[in-house]
Amino acid sequence: MTSTAQAISPDSGTHWTEPGAWLVAPGVHRIPLPLPMDGLRAVNVYVVEADDGLTLIDGGWAIEVARTLLETSLHGIGFDVRDIRRFLVTHVHRDHYTQAVTIRREFGSHVSLGLGDKATLDLIHAGAQGGQDPHVEMFVAAGAADIARQWEDFTRNHTADLSLWDYPDEWLEGDSTLTVGDRTIDAVHTPGHTQGHYVFADRPSGLLFAGDHVLPTITPSIGFEPVLADQPLGDFMASLTKVRGLPDLMLLPAHGPVAPSAHARIDELLAHHETRLGLCVAVLDGNASSSAFDIAGALPWTRHEHALKDLDVFNAALATLETRAHLELLVARGTLTRGHVDGVVLYSA
Repeated sequence: MTSTAQAISPDSGTHWTEPGAWLVAPGVHRIPLPLPMDGLRAVNVYVVEADDGLTLIDGGWAIEVARTLLETSLHGIGFDVRDIRRFLVTHVHRDHYTQAVTIRREFGSHVSLGLGDKATLDLIHAGAQGGQDPHVEMFVAAGAADIARQWEDFTRNHTADLSLWDYPDEWLEGDSTLTVGDRTIDAVHTPGHTQGHYVFADRPSGLLFAGDHVLPTITPSIGFEPVLADQPLGDFMASLTKVRGLPDLMLLPAHGPVAPSAHARIDELLAHHETRLGLCVAVLDGNASSSAFDIAGALPWTRHEHALKDLDVFNAALATLETRAHLELLVARGTLTRGHVDGVVLYSA
């Protein structure tokens, strides 16, 4: 499989992060916007043309370099930021949501977001008033005390800029059909990466605006939310199966190159997580009860199979909570049991 770092997108014929407004289908352009402090490197924003203006699938991160490139890219196809009438945001993460909010403040664009992400916005607003980041407690329960301490130190001195986290104009709830110009687009609720995640399926045009739900060369993080679902991995796999039930559409992901088949990638993602579930069981087989952090430490990470100890704190945190999500699904399936010792959750085969 081609790595994200090397992936060429067929719409541009060059690396998927190459700046520009790349035509992916009639009336639809892909604009990659930079994420200079993020290993993902860029987020794809999709521009859908209509007679009354533009609808953007996701907005990018509200930083100056992304705003400048968005303006330049739109000018290249004869439009302006003022032409944006609506944002359909796949989920609440900063690289998808915050620039939509700032552009709305200037020009009155309409912003839609999944209702399942309201709890995250509520916590961001509460945290600005001095509340503790709930991830700290999650790391303690996962047996990752060192990560918990480092996370607490970081968040203690970090206050969210609430101007980037205003609430949307519209909450999307359940599955629905949206009208975008002369297009009929299905808004499909796909919890997993976040509880409010949506994909947008333009079936007549054969397009799936997939956000972070289906990524062509990497897997989205699972279980890393300030308000956790009971079964984030179970939700994600069920959502993948749900989208697999749609016609096979061109995959338009938030990160990585355009791909011809959403079904093919969904099959790979489902198989990947079944393999990871099996690895978790194998680590525990014949061993004493272990925490999510201990089990994560025995698993390989990334396509390069790095050890957990070799990851930076942020990625070790993601790995720990993703392992927790796998273990909780195994408990729900009856494969593992779970207990508590001194505030730490321990799993047994």
